[in-house]
Amino acid sequence: MEQFESNILYEYSKMTEESSLIKPELYSEYEVKRGLRDLDGKGVLVGLTEIGEIQAYMMAEGKRIPGPGQLIYRGYDIDDLVKGFSGGHCNRFEETAYLLLFGQLPDQNAQNDFQQLLALYQNLPEEFARKMILNAPSKDIMNALARSVLALYSFDDNPDDTSVTNVLKQCIKLVACFPSLAVYGYQAFSHYHGNQSLYIHSPRADLSTAENILSMLRPDSKYTKLEATLLDLALVLHAEHGGGNSSSFMTHVATSTGTDTYSVIAAAIGALKGPRHGGANVKVVHMFEDIKDTLRDWSDEEAIERYLTQVLAKEAFDRTGLIYGIGHAVYSISDPRAVILKDYVAQLAREKGLEDEFKLYETVERLAPQVIAKVSKMYKGVSANVDFYSGFVYRMLNIPEEMFTPIFAISRIVGWSAHRIEEIVNKGKIIRPAYKSVAPRRNYLTMNERP
Repeated sequence: MEQFESNILYEYSKMTEESSLIKPELYSEYEVKRGLRDLDGKGVLVGLTEIGEIQAYMMAEGKRIPGPGQLIYRGYDIDDLVKGFSGGHCNRFEETAYLLLFGQLPDQNAQNDFQQLLALYQNLPEEFARKMILNAPSKDIMNALARSVLALYSFDDNPDDTSVTNVLKQCIKLVACFPSLAVYGYQAFSHYHGNQSLYIHSPRADLSTAENILSMLRPDSKYTKLEATLLDLALVLHAEHGGGNSSSFMTHVATSTGTDTYSVIAAAIGALKGPRHGGANVKVVHMFEDIKDTLRDWSDEEAIERYLTQVLAKEAFDRTGLIYGIGHAVYSISDPRAVILKDYVAQLAREKGLEDEFKLYETVERLAPQVIAKVSKMYKGVSANVDFYSGFVYRMLNIPEEMFTPIFAISRIVGWSAHRIEEIVNKGKIIRPAYKSVAPRRNYLTMNERP
């Protein structure tokens, strides 16, 4: 039976692939905006938002020219929002969440009230961790997270109410409990699939989101102020990225159908899981491990350039032809999140004694755009994106790589929530773009007439 299954699935897969293939030239003939983007990289306008904004170009004499990237949350430049980190605070993410959800920065009283509400909501329903997470461990924490979100539907007394008040309550609860869902999912994986000791620490009301993640992840619950501050910064930088990124757009699409909050967020998690979206930082770390194993001299720029050329030619690393962490659908000259994160990476690398590895990252960041320009036809420049350094940061914080993308989700749930509410408030139409069929018409043949 195994041989039959193997043979028949092989034949089926060949037929499916042949019947699914569309001639590449047809996309140009019918002016299809693949990826909902023009050839120059500009996104097709499908909606309006006041939540997040990305700027990657400047206007000069009526022409769009590439400029340093800007990320703006509710009208505030991300550079301005993170300046408070100089004081070593660990709860800037909560302040950012308030801004994205409610449209304004909180005063101290408002901030205290919001953090108190998050603390009230951070504990999972009774027996949820044991029955829904520990009893069904997953090898992928993002899948465990999505399953847990869907399971929470059954614990909601009014899950299908899509009024703003109810959806906001659901979203704030998800923001509050996402750290527990993700960390418990990891602990279940580590214990049942990695034969490690099982540690289940409850979240603490007196800790920030970043502090709770580190406290629940580590057996002794200990962390340094610098570690919490850096993780808090990473959460701020990942919280929102406009409505056009895949997972946020998925949020708008699913919300436009009228479905419930849990289904919407689970769909967004599925989109974020992909290695071309939130999962890219894991790929960056793996790529650098391969670089370090392949090259004897990490300072040999010619050898690094040859390696990157081989990656693009699908001859090195995972044979996909992608240099992970380099390039972005919107940014060209720089990704502001990567620029901000890089300064902190340098500090942490010095503290951890990993300066040589940081220099390797810097070299690849500098050489990769040059190699890509030589090998590939580009419609715009490329630069390091936030995934290029975030995985390195998490590794220096001793965060397991299985948690890299879930941490992204812990942060981005705030942006997803804001976009869901925005879609509901503005009562948009169901999002249903057009696909043109290019299949030839055929006459039906009876079973006896088929060759």
